[in-house]
Amino acid sequence: MFLKRSLIAASITLAALTGCNSNNANPEYSAARFATYNLSFDRATYEILANEMSMSRTEQSNLINMFHQSPEKLTEDQKTTAKRIIQIRNVAETIQRVRPNAFVLAEFNNDGTGEDMTAINGFHDNYLAYSQNDQRPISFMFKKNIATNTGKASGFDLDRDGKKTDVNNDAWGFGGYHGQYAFAIFSQFEIDEKNVRTFQNFKWKDMPGEKNITIVDCKLSKTGCPTGMKEGDAWYTDEAWQQMPLSSKNHVDVPLVIPTPAGNEVIHFLVSHPAPPIFNNVANHNYEHNRAELKFWNDYINAQSYFYDDNGKTGGLTVGSKFVIAGDMNADAMKGDGDRRMIADLLKSHYVNTDATIGSYAPSSKGGQECFDLGHCKAENSNTPYPEAITSVSGLRLDYVIPSANLAVNNSGVFFPSSSEDGYHLVYDKDLGASKGVTSDHRMVWVDLDLTK
Repeated sequence: MFLKRSLIAASITLAALTGCNSNNANPEYSAARFATYNLSFDRATYEILANEMSMSRTEQSNLINMFHQSPEKLTEDQKTTAKRIIQIRNVAETIQRVRPNAFVLAEFNNDGTGEDMTAINGFHDNYLAYSQNDQRPISFMFKKNIATNTGKASGFDLDRDGKKTDVNNDAWGFGGYHGQYAFAIFSQFEIDEKNVRTFQNFKWKDMPGEKNITIVDCKLSKTGCPTGMKEGDAWYTDEAWQQMPLSSKNHVDVPLVIPTPAGNEVIHFLVSHPAPPIFNNVANHNYEHNRAELKFWNDYINAQSYFYDDNGKTGGLTVGSKFVIAGDMNADAMKGDGDRRMIADLLKSHYVNTDATIGSYAPSSKGGQECFDLGHCKAENSNTPYPEAITSVSGLRLDYVIPSANLAVNNSGVFFPSSSEDGYHLVYDKDLGASKGVTSDHRMVWVDLDLTK
């Protein structure tokens, strides 16, 4: 089902990507690499991440050297910051190794509205712009924060615990503050800002066939059903349901203008990060939310007419448009807790290049199987039929780069090196583990597009 390709072969293909590191002021691209990466930058506030990203290279190095050589001279807060700087540098090194032309970084916190560029610019200027472990620096002329519903106050007691906190389960999207778990886009291709579409405020109720979710089983929660409620009751109040956004974070359509030998090519970068279908309440709210967020893209690329974006423009993607869907979809078609049919429908859609989703160019790695063998990935998912395709230490395939059927693909991969491959230190360290301490609990996924066809 999946073609195994080595990282060495990937690096050879990478060298053929035109324009990525060209000295030509106006490069033309015959190929393009799109990617997705869930960073898992867990920070208590956006300001913490912004401060870490704003540290100069010298400040970073001084702190890390002190952490390694004289840790007793550091406060606990300084030690924590040093560990985080190591993680950020490892993330930057991963990006420098994969060298995508355009990619999304999931769980990259922002100020909620996406207006403050401190963290995203700091990551670019203070980390990506410097060689990490002898890797070549990489630059992106175009960067975009995305406004998010995570941590955005709803004004309702959405979790029905008797308290209106406006954060976490009472926010429109789960988050301890507005902007936590947001995502950002980096691109070496121009963003057609006038035609960017965001769907932060598209209402769940306005998706055909959707209705207020209901309590399915009071035993799903240790506390049972809320007082006065029973199985079959609508979970959200009618007032809350009328205002409930579909996106737990956002759904965005970002047109990228790519200069090719045959002229400019526009590829719509369709990005989202659906809610994980776990941590459910008695109404299976996250399961249903994830399902509906995936359905959004199935319908959008099918040019359904019911959509309206945040600027009032209606309709789905124009028929015949080229696109790449990317992000941590929090769904596996064969395993896990989500609606497997919905993600399977997307991967098998006749609107997408199925060679790149379930065929010979489906992203894979050598490290996936070894992750199970070494006990770094969840044993409960070790019987997955495609260990080479997993994208996280959960042992599931959750992260996707899905090109449209009218785009040609010539390579792909999951940056999940095995212990015998270069870069293994970025997915496992004996002190930092195989998860968020070293880089992330997810792995970067990439797909190469052939723009000559």
